[in-house]
Amino acid sequence: MTTTPAALQIPELADEPGFVHGFSTLAVGSVGLSHAPDPDPILASRRAFTGALDLDGAELTTIGSVHGAAVARVDEPGGSVDDVDALVTDCRGVALFATYADCYPIVLWDPEKRVAGLVHAGWRGTQAGVAAAAVRFMADEYGCRHIRAGIGPGICGRCYEVGDEVATRFDARYLSPGGAGKWLLDLAAANAAQLEGAGVKAVYDIAMCTKESYLFPSHRRHPDGKRFGAIVALR
Repeated sequence: MTTTPAALQIPELADEPGFVHGFSTLAVGSVGLSHAPDPDPILASRRAFTGALDLDGAELTTIGSVHGAAVARVDEPGGSVDDVDALVTDCRGVALFATYADCYPIVLWDPEKRVAGLVHAGWRGTQAGVAAAAVRFMADEYGCRHIRAGIGPGICGRCYEVGDEVATRFDARYLSPGGAGKWLLDLAAANAAQLEGAGVKAVYDIAMCTKESYLFPSHRRHPDGKRFGAIVALR
């Protein structure tokens, strides 16, 4: 019998000294408050998630996730930054957090400057260039030149079917024909190209699809309001 881990990590970034990151699985339950009838189980799930990353008692600083490309710097723990889709920090004790249900979490890490970031990238954020915006922000704000990136679980290019109104906003190389006049959109590839274009030295992809894997909630598979979370922190 195998047990589901409480959190998964990008393997290539899992052993970086001082850098903490993870993506919660349904083993800890949903961590999304917005659609939850009762906050108590959600807060318990969040505590289990932070505990799984050895961040017991950490106060989460939450990305508001408005599907744009705005980025903010976080110097103090706690609260929600409501008008952004990416947060960055160089402060120990700050735990960046966002929730997802098919959109992509992207973690950023510069081991030289010891700066970390977390991005929320759905199709709107990807089209707006949020991943590249976060990389540029780290370069401008902290002088980062050696950023490594990890693309976490999200809906893959085999499963993410969109109509013309979305497909026409993306380069043809990220699209393939879907069913009945629809298109399949590869958001992971689009974000990887964006990161590389912004100068990221290495991009790692966990290559796990939220719709295909029952480790994670998926809005496309089951739109029940459940969310998984991503955390990025420094220690």
